[in-house]
Amino acid sequence: MRKVIFAAMAALLALSCSKKAVQDEYGYIIKDNQIVYNTPARPADQQSMLNFACDPIENVRVGFVGLGMRGPGAVQRFCYLEDATIVALCDLYPERVEDAQKILDRHGKPRAAEYSGEEGYKELCQRDDIDLVYLAVPWQLHTPIAVYAMEHGKHVAIEVPAATSIEECWALVNTSERTRKHCMMLENCCYDFFELTCLNMIQEGLFGEVVHVEGAYCHNLDPYWDEYQGDWRMLYNREHHGDVYPTHGIGPICEDLNIHRGDKMDVLVSMDTDAFNGQAIADKRYGKGVVEKYANGDNTMTFIRTRKGKTILVEHNVVTPRPYNRMYQVTGTKGFANKYPNEGLALGAENVKFTAVDDLDAEEYMSDAARDAIMAAYEHPISKGIAEKARAVGGHGGMDFIMDYRLVYCLHNGLPLDQDVYDAAEWSSLVELTEVSINHGSMPVVMPDFTRGEWNKLDGLKFALAE
Repeated sequence: MRKVIFAAMAALLALSCSKKAVQDEYGYIIKDNQIVYNTPARPADQQSMLNFACDPIENVRVGFVGLGMRGPGAVQRFCYLEDATIVALCDLYPERVEDAQKILDRHGKPRAAEYSGEEGYKELCQRDDIDLVYLAVPWQLHTPIAVYAMEHGKHVAIEVPAATSIEECWALVNTSERTRKHCMMLENCCYDFFELTCLNMIQEGLFGEVVHVEGAYCHNLDPYWDEYQGDWRMLYNREHHGDVYPTHGIGPICEDLNIHRGDKMDVLVSMDTDAFNGQAIADKRYGKGVVEKYANGDNTMTFIRTRKGKTILVEHNVVTPRPYNRMYQVTGTKGFANKYPNEGLALGAENVKFTAVDDLDAEEYMSDAARDAIMAAYEHPISKGIAEKARAVGGHGGMDFIMDYRLVYCLHNGLPLDQDVYDAAEWSSLVELTEVSINHGSMPVVMPDFTRGEWNKLDGLKFALAE
């Protein structure tokens, strides 16, 4: 797999070298002590994908690429979706394809077409009986394969992050706009039950004006490094500064702030610690001194200010021994929510409807019983009808199934997807932007606008429902 990853990276480098003007177009300058990224004009043959909906697809025919860590779980979940059919399976290794076929066998589903090898995904994408390509491959392969799939007439769903550079982010945006194909990043944390319910409460006004949000990915990966084929994830962390895995933290809170649906992320500042434990882990894995300097700091913090004066804090930490934490925190003018380490709500009674809970004080956490009653009363509409099945099917407690269900539901009914290509680009852009900020002494970064000036064209985030 390392060979495949490096080949893809070499191809992208060759492309950037052969088209230097394009690289400059998506780059940055330093002006007035700020790093200012360019937002290029939309080419004449492209159209905005805001609120885009394709024609309804009676039965969504799916091809899976990547059957290592996350792919088999997705195959399992899709066996429970009535309006989808698994048509093809692809992985670098044929034995993984066979393992996925056995999942279909257990569910009484027909076996799918098989592809393997370094370019098996191309054969899969060239089929004319696939509507959606579902990618669960290493980060460095996300954009090259997604672009290839869209170029061959397929909608794509990509594991996180969707891209690892600004140039790749623009490649996803431009290809989606030109081909008129959906490009959704599979940010499952947007579909966790607490986050969905808080989003609904925000939209119902319980928090007043949301002014500050926090998210994170703090997960000690020490037990898992060996599971990443070819050591690709450790290699990426040891060679890059910054928040290299930002989307679990940034995704749900961007939805809370209506990013590119009335507001936009404007300026970013990032800083990190030294690689105290990261270097120690590298020395233990490879031998002392083999990795001269482990790049990524043990803890990375990123601060973002939006165009409408809201603030965001995002953290990344995968090398220190600490409890798992996605942070998820919402501060509003009339209320507060916090998910980790314990779920808590603090709301004023005058904002709460549809429940008998009273005597609330936003200055302190409400009781567990009151919290549970309010969460039940304000459960998000898209989880209400599917929650029981989601928990039974599983996938990070059910949120993965809700994500897949919504993806197929929207394609089947010809509705705009919950997450669009601009979400994929904006949330993934932090991979490069945080590294550039850190490499310039935590200099502020003026972020690119992937909607090209249309960030306030839509009025808030709305999940589409069929009539």
